[in-house]
Amino acid sequence: MSHAPTMFEVTILASGSSGNASLVRSEGATLLIDAGLSAKKLRERLALCDVTPEEITGILITHEHGDHIKGLYQWSKHYATPLYCNRHTALVLRRMMKEQGSWKIFETGSSFLIGSLNVQSFSVPHDAVDPVGFVLREQKYSFGFATDLGYASRLVLDALRDVNGLLLEANYDEELLQQDIKRPWAVKQRISSRHGHLSNHAAAALLKDLMHRELRHVALGHLSSDCNREELALAAIHSIIDDSSPLQGWCAKPDAISRTIRL
Repeated sequence: MSHAPTMFEVTILASGSSGNASLVRSEGATLLIDAGLSAKKLRERLALCDVTPEEITGILITHEHGDHIKGLYQWSKHYATPLYCNRHTALVLRRMMKEQGSWKIFETGSSFLIGSLNVQSFSVPHDAVDPVGFVLREQKYSFGFATDLGYASRLVLDALRDVNGLLLEANYDEELLQQDIKRPWAVKQRISSRHGHLSNHAAAALLKDLMHRELRHVALGHLSSDCNREELALAAIHSIIDDSSPLQGWCAKPDAISRTIRL
């Protein structure tokens, strides 16, 4: 008996300082990673991907900052979608959402199943109560989400070691951040701290450590609109990608649907 080919697709609905959300479609589940757009925008972008809100199996939440949970309250008013996050993040969000929502609590560092999709959570260094990244696996395919982290800890490296695809933060160019006149010195210090965000250089260094034959896709995300440019972020990672490598690197759009990654 023949089997239908396994599906594992990732579509980044937005990745930037004003909003973050990604759609994952696999044989066993249809998930949102974060809900940092308004519920209206989430519905509109899902519709462009031929997905209805009722088809979403769950929403995985990395942390409680507004650009990752903006649409969660309104979404939960209309849909009973399970919301997956750790206990500390849930405590904050439940207060913000007036106890609304269908909560599924996991321990940071644990793995769990949503349908046949395995979700591995891992701690990331960022200035939130208990921020996490995720690696999603089904059969032979895997995809990692690592945005909003100040540096690549050993936990981060170990979690992302064998993924086939990756959404990786490349938030700022170090020179452009220092030259920026909009941000006070304290904000610049927070961004570049070990609990802030990854620079282009740091993203490239992490990618170099993660390079292996089966890593085929890296989408650079969360680019600062003021302190980064696509060509600078891409130049940083292309400097460590060999010409013969099958790895494709590109930048996710801050407020529009990016290409769909098919593993």
